[in-house]
Amino acid sequence: MKKINIKKGDQVIVLSGKDAGKTGEVIAVLPKESKVIVEGVNVCFRHQKARKQGEESGIVKKSCPIYACKVMRVCPHCGKPTKAASKFVGGEKVRVCKKCQAAI
Repeated sequence: MKKINIKKGDQVIVLSGKDAGKTGEVIAVLPKESKVIVEGVNVCFRHQKARKQGEESGIVKKSCPIYACKVMRVCPHCGKPTKAASKFVGGEKVRVCKKCQAAI
């Protein structure tokens, strides 16, 4: 199990695969499988059956997990894909963009 440096709520870009070049927000992080779920990326269709009366059945779009090594965080300040460095600012550890040195 590798450490994942991507957190829930981060903006990421997909590096490889069928969705290469797409960007989206991380919905969930699954560290045991070293995967992430990104909104609008790796979408699959599920046939859902109605479980309760009044509920509709049909085909539902669902974002499936992809490997964390296939995505890279996008800096909110410079807008470029970057790895994050860490810096101590005022006694706190802060994630910093390696390209523009802005706090993420």
